[in-house]
Amino acid sequence: MSYLFTSESVSEGHPDKIADQISDAVLDAYLSKDKNSRVACETFVTTNYVLIGGEVKSKCKISDAEIMEIARKTIREIGYTKPEYLFEANLCHIENKLHKQSGDIAKGVDKGGAGDQGMMFGYATSETPQYMPMPLMFAHSIVKRLADIRKKEPELIPYLRPDAKSQVTIEYNGKIPKRVHTIVVSTQHDPKYRNKIITQSVIKKDILEHVTKKVIPSEYLDSKINYHINPTGSFEIGGPHGDSGLTGRKIIVDTYGGKAPHGGGAFSGKDPTKVDRSGAYAARHLAKNIVAAELADECLIQVAYAIGVDQPVSIYVNTFGTGKLPDTYIAEFIKKEIDLTPKGIIERLKLRRPIYRKTAAYGHFGRDDAEFSWEKLDLVKIFKKAH
Repeated sequence: MSYLFTSESVSEGHPDKIADQISDAVLDAYLSKDKNSRVACETFVTTNYVLIGGEVKSKCKISDAEIMEIARKTIREIGYTKPEYLFEANLCHIENKLHKQSGDIAKGVDKGGAGDQGMMFGYATSETPQYMPMPLMFAHSIVKRLADIRKKEPELIPYLRPDAKSQVTIEYNGKIPKRVHTIVVSTQHDPKYRNKIITQSVIKKDILEHVTKKVIPSEYLDSKINYHINPTGSFEIGGPHGDSGLTGRKIIVDTYGGKAPHGGGAFSGKDPTKVDRSGAYAARHLAKNIVAAELADECLIQVAYAIGVDQPVSIYVNTFGTGKLPDTYIAEFIKKEIDLTPKGIIERLKLRRPIYRKTAAYGHFGRDDAEFSWEKLDLVKIFKKAH
């Protein structure tokens, strides 16, 4: 059976991703001073304005001035350093409205329970070396390449601005990805470079030559691909001036590109006592190791928690007919062998480190960065015992 499946990604300069990165940079700042800090930080960005709010419980104190500099540093590193963007690191107005965490939440977490109720999902597939859906991995690679060119090789495409989106459609035959069917890229750009107008045709030529052909393996590219490069024409107004941004709005970009369900909450700005984040990381860790252990070619895991309760209220496994063992058996094996209490997850994955700013762009999964402990294949030997 042949079918098409599409996933999208956005660059680190996308308004929602700016908000995610600021929230996680604030989280990292607290964890670097007090690893037991509890943080729920939200950020809103619009034209030359940043609003930071949420709840914190920590032994350390971070001043308004420090919070503002954390935000400015993040914005600067993303690339918003020119006044004409109408969102500029040194000029934008920043407000800090963080306050103390609710005592009602704190008393449940103090006992080792989950910081909230909710269900989280983890997923893995053997269709890519990263155990991730191919459309999403290709979409991430396109916007990451745009950022790398803008920051490291600007001579290749000298007119790029920070905001960008991508979308990739893969044609499948059953569960096997066969070819790229459609590529959509929208990248913010300067109107002129060296007095030459930047036209849609110029952008398309540069994107095909320096981006798509560099990051997508040639065996998936052919002459039949549908390309939509800046399909509206110009994309000069972007970033928070073009569209407001908010923490937690790009949850499908953060996870599996729509190939798997998403739980009830977003990730960025939340410390690991929030199972929205740690539970999702643990579920991905389990699913990836199950596929790597060759128990299945595809695996979806759901875990669910009640606030203040340490053990999951349920564990669900679905291998979509690819499992070498019954799904219910795998679920019982996980329950017996793997500690899925919030405390157990935090300790196993070393989640009290200030590692989260990096997660807030280009996806939380499918990456080989050393900090991403939930991507390690350190449970394969345990799962091989399930045979």
